[in-house]
Amino acid sequence: MQIKNIKINNYGKIKNKEILFSDNINVIYGENESGKSTLLHFVLNSLYGISKNKKGKEYSDFERYKPWSGDDFSGKITYELDNNKKYEIFRDFKKKNPKIFNENMEDISKEFSIDKTKGNQFFYEQTKVDEDLFLSTLVVNQQEVKLHKQEQNVLIQKIANLVGTGEDNVSYKRAMDRLNRRQLDEVGTLKSREKPINVVQREIENLENEKFEIEKYVDIKYEIEEKRNKLQNDINELENENNFLQEIKLLNENEKIEKEKIKLKENLKKENIGKINLIKNKINKIKNNEKNIFEENNFEKKEKNKNKIKNIQKIKTEKNKLNKKLILIFFILIIINILQFIFIKNNIFKYIFLLTVPTFLIFWIIFIKKKNKLIKNIKKNNKIIEEKINLEINNLNNEINLIEKNNTELENEINTLKNNLNLKINLEKEKIKNKYLNKLEKNKINYFLNLENINYEKEKIQNELNNKKIELHSLELDKKNIEPKLENLSNLEEKLVDNKNKMLTLKKLNSSMELVKEVLTNSYEKMKKSVTPKFTQELSNTISKITNGKYANIIPNDEQGLLVELDNGNYEPASKLSVGTIDQLYLSLRLSMVEELSEENMPIILDEVFAYYDDERLKNVLIFLNEKCKNHQILIFSCTNREKEILEELKLKFNIINL
Repeated sequence: MQIKNIKINNYGKIKNKEILFSDNINVIYGENESGKSTLLHFVLNSLYGISKNKKGKEYSDFERYKPWSGDDFSGKITYELDNNKKYEIFRDFKKKNPKIFNENMEDISKEFSIDKTKGNQFFYEQTKVDEDLFLSTLVVNQQEVKLHKQEQNVLIQKIANLVGTGEDNVSYKRAMDRLNRRQLDEVGTLKSREKPINVVQREIENLENEKFEIEKYVDIKYEIEEKRNKLQNDINELENENNFLQEIKLLNENEKIEKEKIKLKENLKKENIGKINLIKNKINKIKNNEKNIFEENNFEKKEKNKNKIKNIQKIKTEKNKLNKKLILIFFILIIINILQFIFIKNNIFKYIFLLTVPTFLIFWIIFIKKKNKLIKNIKKNNKIIEEKINLEINNLNNEINLIEKNNTELENEINTLKNNLNLKINLEKEKIKNKYLNKLEKNKINYFLNLENINYEKEKIQNELNNKKIELHSLELDKKNIEPKLENLSNLEEKLVDNKNKMLTLKKLNSSMELVKEVLTNSYEKMKKSVTPKFTQELSNTISKITNGKYANIIPNDEQGLLVELDNGNYEPASKLSVGTIDQLYLSLRLSMVEELSEENMPIILDEVFAYYDDERLKNVLIFLNEKCKNHQILIFSCTNREKEILEELKLKFNIINL
């Protein structure tokens, strides 16, 4: 794999910067604080993403390299894999996932898996090298090779660990010692006494003995619980029945109240009919002259008018009879006067007698006038009475009409109330029925709905309910008496389960540790037989070339770590070598591991690693890198011109990049 170019839009202190890389050696030169470290982290963050986790540092990479000005925080990197496929990665560092383009500029981001924490895993899937492995092997910085004399033993141990286990911070012997100590401290053995597994075992035995003593109360508890549950179910059912009947009772009472209201209206209607009949009778009486309603407070007048009304015909009859008599008398007087004029000679008497005729006529006229006046007055009074009677009859008929209209309205209202009441009662019954469908049996609901004497059934249920509650209360008391004993049993069982879980955890932990020790031993033996010799040989070849053959052979040793073969054939512990030689040894080991990391020829990044090399050592290392690592792209970050000058002196091809 080779990085072709990078373009930084805005990252840390670098802005609008584009850099082209060559195939083999690239020297990135810049003074301190010029951005070399920023450029290195840009490459890493472009490939693996930028972290917002501080990981024990004062600032996370995101906080550290977020641009000082502007919102843009992005850039892109272009690289080519060994299969000649080119990829361009654009990153907006504010977002977790990048945009990935192939050489045809097609977006292929979705072709790679996404990790929820780390984002798109394109680079790992292409190279099988994760970020930790990349940093621990392919990137070597100044802090890892800059050692003082008192720190050399630490580096020697790391080299020995790398040779023995493949990890510079993993020592087989220390790992086994720590595992054994941890196994003894955290688990224990059958022979130990106060270790966790022994303490837990004794606790389990004690708890089981205590549990056995009080387990006899468990059956009693279960019996009480069963009875209690049954009683509670019975009580719930009875309460549902009681509530159902109560709702039906209230509904019936409401129905009764509504019917009473209807009955009141019906009674009012009957009263109105009675009033109508009374008024009709009154009209009939008035028409039959049985009652004078206009002079009710004057009995004498009433009787007089009544007699006048009754005798008006009689007066007319008498008048007619009298007229006949008067006519007869008048004719008799005429005849007598004619006769007296014939037979009586006395003129005085004759004229006097003659006066009887006009006198009679005057009397007759006066009498007739008086009779006519009497009849006229009687007729007038009768007409007035008749008008009053007719007016009263009309008023009474109007009253009848109003009462009948009121009765018609009452009838409609009564019919509406009856219809609404029936509908309302049926709906309410259906609601109550649906409400209790899941609480009561259907046949019971139907039975209750058809009950005539709800109060009797309700009282019967209430009595049964009270008896059940008394029985339940008695069981609750029994339960309370047993609970203190059972509570202790419950605590014992919890402790027992807890301790058994602890025992299971300890056994699992013990098994895990045994398995780890077995795997570690097998891996270590396999490493010693297969990988270690290869690493040792590679390391020996590398250190020989770097030191011009001064040290040609490196041998791992379980007791002394690493032994170095001297020119005279003698072996000395690597810890006796100079700090510079140990630095070379560690760098040699890191370089010797490059080929084993991936099927890809990964870039090697050296960050200020030669600051403490003398010119001879630096020359040897650069020659070695040019020959041994010619299939790898090499990025050398430096704040001096030494690498450039020596490469030019050696006439080696390289690319210089000035920051």
